[in-house]
Amino acid sequence: MDKIQHKTVPVNGLQMHVAEVGEGPVVLFVHGFPELWYSWRHQMLYMAARGYRAVAPDMRGYGDTSGAPLDDPSKFTIYHLVGDLILLLDAVAPNEDKVFVVGHDWGAYVAWSLCLYRPDRVKALVNLSVVFTPRNPQKNPVESCKSHYGDDHYIVRFQEPGEIEAEFSQIGWREILKNVFGYRNPAPMYFPKGKGFGFSSERPSWLTEEDLDYYVKKFEQSGLTGGVNYYRALNLNWELTAAWHGAQVKVPTKFIVGEFDLMYHIPGIKDYVHCGGFHKCVPLLKEVVVVEGAAHYANQERPDEISEHIYTFLQQF
Repeated sequence: MDKIQHKTVPVNGLQMHVAEVGEGPVVLFVHGFPELWYSWRHQMLYMAARGYRAVAPDMRGYGDTSGAPLDDPSKFTIYHLVGDLILLLDAVAPNEDKVFVVGHDWGAYVAWSLCLYRPDRVKALVNLSVVFTPRNPQKNPVESCKSHYGDDHYIVRFQEPGEIEAEFSQIGWREILKNVFGYRNPAPMYFPKGKGFGFSSERPSWLTEEDLDYYVKKFEQSGLTGGVNYYRALNLNWELTAAWHGAQVKVPTKFIVGEFDLMYHIPGIKDYVHCGGFHKCVPLLKEVVVVEGAAHYANQERPDEISEHIYTFLQQF
């Protein structure tokens, strides 16, 4: 880990913390919720050892990246998030017209959008956990979640500013992160009001005490609001992206998902992934990998396997 260098880059009104290691073609790693650049630590070192330059920011509202107005979820739209990455690439890789991109969870959502809006900047994409799905013109995403899963579903519970922050502050970051990272149930995640998780997980074996300490320290510093603002901007994203309805992602892509990932078990997703729908929306989809026995955080749970999947795909380009 000592090989990884850190710097702060002025980006889109932010002071963006960036971790990087290696020399060669850039691989931009985009993290999800509730994560940090640190979630890609294994893949960064793996790719750097094989002739790539791994670059991983703390995304807007996370970790050591500062400057985002946390009291305004409208400053966390998908256009802000993609814009942050485009301007970051201009700053750290001004001589590379195109880079490789790897995303997970919310990072995958952002990476799909990056490829949709700016395919001219991406050589190839590896996305984990979250598929690209067509925009539903009839119903916004929060209403869809509410109608399918009810008011206790985590996306619905995250909507009211300050509410989930107050509840989670009573639980503490160590318990929150153990429960989230240790979640292996393919069923949806719920937070009944005033009842917290309703379970307590042990620290997963793939997460060392040192790893957990790092996450806890950073989230105690930055808080929860930045991360949940992504969810609070979902309906605004839906309104703003109507012009992209029906558009395809036309970047060479590999998709990886854990067998027990809750995102893979959303009703209809398996059929969509394996029966042609996904390929219709992402016509340059080259490969789908289901990692046997892995859950949502496969890049940390199965680091060598995921790193190898990323490397073998990107090597083709």
